[in-house]
Amino acid sequence: MNLTILSAQLSAAALYSGVLILMGIVLQARVIMQRRTKLVGIGDGQDKELARAIRVHGNFSENAPVAIGALILLALVAAPAALMHLLGIMIVVGRAAHAFGLSRTAGSSPGRVAGMVLTLTALGIAALTLLARALW
Repeated sequence: MNLTILSAQLSAAALYSGVLILMGIVLQARVIMQRRTKLVGIGDGQDKELARAIRVHGNFSENAPVAIGALILLALVAAPAALMHLLGIMIVVGRAAHAFGLSRTAGSSPGRVAGMVLTLTALGIAALTLLARALW
């Protein structure tokens, strides 16, 4: 295996992983600021705005680690760098759209729907690529 190619894949994985980690920090900081403002140490204190911020961060935290793991594994099996960039962009845009949509409303919204479609599509493609690399 050409190490230069693998380096391109690892760089792609690092790029999108770094962006996702920074997004997670921003979402966590929003929860911390709301907790301090509303004087709520644990839980949501029956505050709908805080509850929503917690859920936005929670949903991100449920999906981002899986995406980061998938990107790293794709790099390690030398998936095409172009595919990794496509999936990385889909995941980052999907997570941002979902966080924005859920931050605005607890109900259905274009951001939430687009975010989940992008994220799940990217994760599905990543999973199928990993299975194909492992089996063939």
